[in-house]
Amino acid sequence: MSIQIRPILTALRRHKAGTVLITLQIALTLAIVCNALFIIHARLASLSEVSGVDESSVFVIKNQWATEWPTAQVDAQVQADLLALRQLPAVRDASPANGYPLQGGGWDNFVTLTPEQTQPTTDSAVYTGDEHFIDTLGVKLVAGRNFRPDDVMVMGTQQAVTPPTVIVSKALADRLFPGGDALGKSFYAMGATPSTIIGIVDPLHRQGVSQWNKAYAGQSLIWPIRSADSRGLYYIVRAKPGQLAAAMREAPKALYAQSRLRIIDAKDGIQDYATIRHKVYDGDRGMAILMGIICVVLLAITAAGIVGLTSFWVGQRRKQIGVRRALGAKQRDILAYFLTENFLISAAGVTLGIVLAFAFNLWTVTRFALDRMSLAYVGVGVIVLLLLGQAAVLAPALRASRVSPVEATRSV
Repeated sequence: MSIQIRPILTALRRHKAGTVLITLQIALTLAIVCNALFIIHARLASLSEVSGVDESSVFVIKNQWATEWPTAQVDAQVQADLLALRQLPAVRDASPANGYPLQGGGWDNFVTLTPEQTQPTTDSAVYTGDEHFIDTLGVKLVAGRNFRPDDVMVMGTQQAVTPPTVIVSKALADRLFPGGDALGKSFYAMGATPSTIIGIVDPLHRQGVSQWNKAYAGQSLIWPIRSADSRGLYYIVRAKPGQLAAAMREAPKALYAQSRLRIIDAKDGIQDYATIRHKVYDGDRGMAILMGIICVVLLAITAAGIVGLTSFWVGQRRKQIGVRRALGAKQRDILAYFLTENFLISAAGVTLGIVLAFAFNLWTVTRFALDRMSLAYVGVGVIVLLLLGQAAVLAPALRASRVSPVEATRSV
């Protein structure tokens, strides 16, 4: 016996409430699951973003001063600290800094090509460091030259210093000068003083990892500035290969030997990049897990709803099924009937769900500045929901197919 769609639609019209509820449940599940998969993929992709740092060898010391010194004294102490760090047997290099990649937030400036611009060309993360900064991070210089000692300027507490030379990331260079001729060009990152590009590194991640930062991904600049802030600074240290643990043990001892008038927090004052990366992406990791749990729960509830409704319908239709069997319908015909019926409900649900999925994504784009969702996620969601619906209805459909023709002779 061939399956006729019209009788199925007639039967569904007699069970409007259940049909509508399951259709809406499938639609809402599809809309949420598609967007959840999109968010999960985006968050997991963030976990593996390249920082440009030699993460296996680099660690960061957050150094705060326990007293207020004048700028000259702070700078003298910073230079003494750096000399002590660089002389440690396990240390390859060290540099002062105002921040570091994947810090979670830090200094950034709007960038313009002319001083009179009212609208910025773009935004750049701002790092300060001396001539050792690039080697300390392990960042690759792909064009131009590194800073020289005579390029480095000193910046005290609440001072605004704009060096005439700057090293930029390739992402920022390409954004400002798409022609690929950024070396020797100037731009403005603070005030009316231009900075001339003398070198280009690639890659160099920003300090921030928020959604706002993603619009300026990889756009960073390095100013040759040695911080002499009386409130403190970061020391970035690069250990020799295989000697990270030893360098992290000896570095604070070397600093305290130079001066006890400092504070290095015992808990998070010294962090390697495994810890830094884990902390900064903890929110993304948690969001991905939460979205995964929501997907599993919604799919389980939807499957349970389909099983429950179909089982209820099978119980109501036992006499009708017995009549069809008595008239010659085979078990496979009854099975095909319920599979087809569920497929029609699922198809209606996913059709409505596609509209809801894009509507929800459009809301997140306008409300939270998220990216637009690819059709691929909707396609995956549709396939998952259709397969789930057919799998969920299979058990009650098999029970229906085993109804004996003798049921037709029983009284209701």
